Amino acid sequence: MSVAPMTFPPAFLWGTATAAYQIEGAVHEGGRTPSIWDTFSHTAGKVEGGDTGDTAVDHFHRRAEDVALMAGLGVNAYRFSVSWPRVQPTGRGPAVQRGLDFYRGLVDDLLERGIRPVLTLYHWDLPQELETAGGWPERDTAHRFGDYARIVADALGDRVDMWTTLNEPWCSAFLGYGSGVHAPGRTDPVAALRAAHHLNLGHGLAAQALRSALPAGAQLSVSLNPSVVRAAGQSPQDLDARRRIDALANRIFADPMLKGTYPDDLLADTARLTDWSFVHGDDLAVIKHPLDSLGLNYYAPAVVSAATDNHAERNDGHGASDYSPWPGADAVSFHQPPGDRTEMGWSIDPTGLYDLLLHYTREAPGLPLMITENGAAYVDKPAADGSVHDPDRIRYLHGHLLAVGRAIADGADVRGYFLWSLIDNFEWSYGYGKRFGAVYVDYETLARTPKSSAYWYGELARTGVLPEPPA
Repeated sequence: MSVAPMTFPPAFLWGTATAAYQIEGAVHEGGRTPSIWDTFSHTAGKVEGGDTGDTAVDHFHRRAEDVALMAGLGVNAYRFSVSWPRVQPTGRGPAVQRGLDFYRGLVDDLLERGIRPVLTLYHWDLPQELETAGGWPERDTAHRFGDYARIVADALGDRVDMWTTLNEPWCSAFLGYGSGVHAPGRTDPVAALRAAHHLNLGHGLAAQALRSALPAGAQLSVSLNPSVVRAAGQSPQDLDARRRIDALANRIFADPMLKGTYPDDLLADTARLTDWSFVHGDDLAVIKHPLDSLGLNYYAPAVVSAATDNHAERNDGHGASDYSPWPGADAVSFHQPPGDRTEMGWSIDPTGLYDLLLHYTREAPGLPLMITENGAAYVDKPAADGSVHDPDRIRYLHGHLLAVGRAIADGADVRGYFLWSLIDNFEWSYGYGKRFGAVYVDYETLARTPKSSAYWYGELARTGVLPEPPA
């Protein structure tokens, strides 16, 4: 008996996604000044291979070629981020029009090709001058972010109707200020908690600025990377470990943004570190700004237990460090489940994406959802004829898109899916050693070659019908 192929709604957004520092290069052009990632990547020992984003894949100069690639594949949306130091180099004061002109040109190119621009204001490239003044642990940075949001909205609001404030604030706060494996490389648990709150506040202030500057009908969102946290066992200790990580990974952002509160158990778990006096009177009202959709990034679930023999294992997939990104959870161990993994070492488990979508359907009824990142890194190599075949990535995508379809059938209001990533690029502290792209990049020549997964995904984008994966 044959089974009908899975079909997605006609208005579903099929997109690809990138981030400015990972692809643009041109770090000294047009008035751009260093971001924290420029400083971090030029610090010895911080990035594998000593790699930097100085050139990345030179999207700044190859913009038209990359937009043409997207159009050729048939995607109907492109999620990109604006480089804050490219348009407001010090994080203060007026914009640099040359920087904004790059994004004006990008948006025009996309619209001419029938591709919907989906703009993210912040994908981790804080202007270095703001970090020197204290960075996200300082309240002023949130206000500077609100001002920056207004600058970008004034420049592009007539052509962009989908706006995202932050991408993965958990990484900015806890990998940047807790474990130090991301820029700016600080290792202070209290600074990480302060950064989390000021990222939340910055989100709210930016959302207010966007609402005041954008035309009616513009859609506002945020992209979180919630962790699907599973307990290794059913003992009270393991279940409490799960609760602690759920508070730090998920509810520390979702609760203030969606409910206007911080979880009581989070405050209790971290009370020995801070009294949270950095939360001021009306902050939570500002953070709880109405959203038009919620972006969710998913790669793999987390499995946790109580530590044994006072020794906590931290196989959490977030990089090696002597410092934890989990303040107040020192007695929690992370475990890698059995089964297949991607080149990042992350387990392949589409059920986590299904669970995530159903969870936020219950948590935020009536709020549409977007999968704003999902994808996998594999070792991709050109064949003798120059083609690049990546059947493992296709199977990964097929499994996760089946999960999306199941979630929609079970009541989740999912409006779009953005493949991470359009193109191989600078993968943060892993340098150029991990390839997530649907398009292969020869890092010597910067030549682009669509992989098999790009054509497979393009067929899905054009038809809305999920193709079968390779045998």
